[in-house]
Amino acid sequence: MTHAIRCCFATAMTALATMAGVVAAAAQSDYPTRPVRVVVGFGPGSAADLTARVVAQRLSQTMGQPFVTENRAGAGSSIAAEDGHTLFVGTNANVVNAVITPNLSFDFAKDFAPVALAASAPIILVVHPSMGVGSVAELIAFAKSKPGEIFFGSSGVATGPHLSGELFNIRAGVRLVHVPYQGSAQAMADLLSGRISVMFAPASTVLPHIADGKLKALASAAAKRPSSAPDLPTMAQAGLPDFDTSIWFGVMVPAGTPRAVVDRLSGAINEVLAAPEVLATLRAQGLDPLGGTPETFARYIESETAKWSDVAKAAGLKK
Repeated sequence: MTHAIRCCFATAMTALATMAGVVAAAAQSDYPTRPVRVVVGFGPGSAADLTARVVAQRLSQTMGQPFVTENRAGAGSSIAAEDGHTLFVGTNANVVNAVITPNLSFDFAKDFAPVALAASAPIILVVHPSMGVGSVAELIAFAKSKPGEIFFGSSGVATGPHLSGELFNIRAGVRLVHVPYQGSAQAMADLLSGRISVMFAPASTVLPHIADGKLKALASAAAKRPSSAPDLPTMAQAGLPDFDTSIWFGVMVPAGTPRAVVDRLSGAINEVLAAPEVLATLRAQGLDPLGGTPETFARYIESETAKWSDVAKAAGLKK
């Protein structure tokens, strides 16, 4: 994803120069006036894709124009600046990429305007049962007694599970050793076999293994208890405050999109996310609806940028 996000942003920069000619029409109260593209930089079936399709389908019904989801690698860097008829599903991967990749051809925080947070996929801290720990406090104590001897896996360097583990090292004052894999399937196989002991992993991936006793869940790395695991404490409740590494998805538009369009979209998305059938559909996929104003989303991006910048520096991913 990191390489793809860097590609092709020159298209957006060229299109920004033509923004002035289309702004007035887009700001009209009858927006949208034609089909709207919802571009996702991940493949079909991904959590980002599922979130986009659920929201887009409902927006099509309520706003009177088709909202068409497109899966396109490198989408984060090739969105043409339009008049609100192209949306982009941004994620924390965009924030991390901006933090660790120098000299990007675009500025994620400045070249896209937040509309509304859509949903999050919670991350769960799990351990192999052979460790014999039953809580976050016990894991911390065990790790402090064996510095550099406990291994945590991830689906790759700078992925959510990797950075979650690095944040845990910082906040807990321990030294778990990172083992990157070529993908989540390989990491999970080694965790289940006991070759590695710890992992921060998406709830949808580990809940079946927790249910059958092959993994032990210690906490959810989310701000609130996830709907998919309501009995599991958050990291804050387990003793590590301000520890939220959920994978989030939010709707964005190119910077310069008329504010009237942004507000109309934000209101519509919040209404969609409050619909009982949308809530049920997202939660069935292990996703928790979010919502909120453009300002709330903007502040969230700022806090995520600061957090991951510190973690990336501590992990040696940035200078």
